[in-house]
Amino acid sequence: MKRALIVDDHPAIRGAVKIVLKLEGYQHIFEAASGNEVLSMIREHKPELLVLDLKLPKLDGLEVLARIQMEEMHCRVVVFTAQEPAFFQDRCMRAGAVAYVPKTNDLQHLHKAVRAVMAGYTFFTRLPSSSVSVSQVLRSEKHMIDSLSDRELSIFQYLARGTSNKEIAEILHVSHKTVSTYKTRLTEKLNVKSSVHLRELAQRHALV
Repeated sequence: MKRALIVDDHPAIRGAVKIVLKLEGYQHIFEAASGNEVLSMIREHKPELLVLDLKLPKLDGLEVLARIQMEEMHCRVVVFTAQEPAFFQDRCMRAGAVAYVPKTNDLQHLHKAVRAVMAGYTFFTRLPSSSVSVSQVLRSEKHMIDSLSDRELSIFQYLARGTSNKEIAEILHVSHKTVSTYKTRLTEKLNVKSSVHLRELAQRHALV
């Protein structure tokens, strides 16, 4: 019996993905709405396939991928997300995902990704080459964002969404002081002066 786990905080999205997986022959399909449920559900249900969003409550998708990799869990991961592939696809690939499907594509792309992955292949989005129409400022900002570690990028997004240091510390199981250190490092690496500028930067690059 083919088993799959869908992780997305929107019930309508989970429903659509479930239809795709049933058409691809999955008989046992489990669902989770937050990142902190994933590892225990993988242990319990042992799915061959995980369809994972990146923007999740409690624990984001990059952190979930890192923990799956750290614990050497054997589960093929298809990332299905609205997050900008220019910033996230390579990170997900390095973290062990075998496919990346933007939600802006129709569900046929998800069908193709699932088929490719279960046949032993990978499925990633072809990224456009840098365009001359993109301003030098935006290219410079993208370069700074690309230089962030996965943990720094996650914290950057939490901060840009208005999540407090205390809440971030609880989500990531780190100290409040550690989050403060990351916040200081981010303002330096991204060359911003305040949380407002941090959020504006994230908005310009569709990271929130």
